[in-house]
Amino acid sequence: MKFTIENIKEEHQKVKSGADFPQYIQAIKALGVSHYKTYVSDGNTEYFNNENQSVQTGSKYDVLPISKTLNLENFKTRLKLHQQGGTDYMTFCKDCAENGINGWTMDLNEMTCNYFDQNESFVLTEKVPG
Repeated sequence: MKFTIENIKEEHQKVKSGADFPQYIQAIKALGVSHYKTYVSDGNTEYFNNENQSVQTGSKYDVLPISKTLNLENFKTRLKLHQQGGTDYMTFCKDCAENGINGWTMDLNEMTCNYFDQNESFVLTEKVPG
């Protein structure tokens, strides 16, 4: 395995807002990350390489209750604000939880992000700017 949680954290510390996200994705892709899955409830993220080996961050913050009601239109508005640099990561996670987003999977080969609900059904797919 080429990367460690420490390598990933080092790259993540360079991210100040959603506007910095594309550079972060390129950096962790260069480390050998092929995809990852983040859970909003506690921030745990599992990073995978092409051989499907993985490392996890574990819980990053106090548990956020995920709304049982999906409010996709409001989430899209908050997501856009975050992508433009208008909110920090923790605010974005709270926005996800309040709008019924349980987490996301990021595919670094396809450069797509799939947001999923409580049932782990994909509710929104976004292309990551290269």
